[in-house]
Amino acid sequence: MTEGPLNDILVLDLSRALAGPIAAMMLGDLGARVIKVESPGSGDDSRTWGPPFVGPDEDPQSSYFMSANRNKESIQLDLKSERGKEVLRRLIRRADVLIENLRPGAFDRLGFSAEELERLNPRLVLLSITGFGHDGPEGARAGYDQIAQGEAGLMSVTGSPETGPTRIGVPIADVLAGVHGATGVSAALAGRARSGRGSVVRTSLLAAAISAHTFQGTKWTVGSQVAQPTGNHHPQIAPYGSFRCADGFVQVAVGSEAIWQKFAPVAGIAPADPRFALNPHRVKNHSDLVATIEDAFATQSRADVLRKLNTAGVPAGAIRTIDEVYTWDQTLSQGLLIEVDHSVVGPVKLPGPSLRMETADGSSLLRSRHQAPPALGEHTAAIENWLDESSDIDSYSADPAVFEPVQ
Repeated sequence: MTEGPLNDILVLDLSRALAGPIAAMMLGDLGARVIKVESPGSGDDSRTWGPPFVGPDEDPQSSYFMSANRNKESIQLDLKSERGKEVLRRLIRRADVLIENLRPGAFDRLGFSAEELERLNPRLVLLSITGFGHDGPEGARAGYDQIAQGEAGLMSVTGSPETGPTRIGVPIADVLAGVHGATGVSAALAGRARSGRGSVVRTSLLAAAISAHTFQGTKWTVGSQVAQPTGNHHPQIAPYGSFRCADGFVQVAVGSEAIWQKFAPVAGIAPADPRFALNPHRVKNHSDLVATIEDAFATQSRADVLRKLNTAGVPAGAIRTIDEVYTWDQTLSQGLLIEVDHSVVGPVKLPGPSLRMETADGSSLLRSRHQAPPALGEHTAAIENWLDESSDIDSYSADPAVFEPVQ
């Protein structure tokens, strides 16, 4: 079974909810062994988030938890007890990466400061994710995605003037913090291969959300304009958005003047019409442009409009519901739906990993088989047995000679 480029890496996932678990799951997708450390009896907060729950009434499993915890093992440890702390120390000595998303200082108070982690394992890469940063005047605040979306300005540019600020329909700050965290860990592991020593990687929901501002950020920092919500239409490119047809909506992306020359005739518009000839004109006269396009599409079916746009070479598409996405041939062809055998529920289908890595001949370099998200404490006995059976040489030594950089 192909495991991936990180198949010799051990990750300890002490995080909860979403950002940290997503980072750990991404590393697991790349082949790392991921051990999820959970509180006895309750586990990750997201195990209680639902409905929907699946499985037997006496042991319901959260579909939310399943979204961020594939390719992991679960061990229950009481980190307020000395025994739990000692098991964690033994794991840390063997680990390559530790991920936590507690409030700043909380892990230190449990006895696992960055200095203590370095003493236990100088090669350890620590990923620490917070809500608003590890320092600064508001660094101690708890972080939840919707709060971060609001504080970071994402909600202010989402929605329409009629709806007001609107939450993005997925926990985008959590997701991006996880992605950035996994990227930082990968870079830290590459750096460790040269230096022989670990490092601390930090990110936050605030930083991740602000990183997504792109042109909306520079609209202010460079152009001194405060972005406003514009609904399903791009504020600086036109036409770029959704348009009503007789039986639904189509999405159109006219991202260049060359595409405009192809699109305009489909919508019954003269490309050289002075109101719309160039993108700045189309943005200025956006209301007239949208009305003109929708007048042309109003009597046509969505399928007919999409066919004409495709024939003309105009980027366009439908607005699919979630169930439509997971039955779409293109989704299935990309490996974005996987099936795993859950120890409580049985066979379940999950969203698959977004990365593909292949050799020049098309052979996959990633996992050929995925592990189901674990039941709470499912692997506790097996992990503790592994620790007991591992020889001392499996643990990292404090001997500096062990950590000489590779030449």
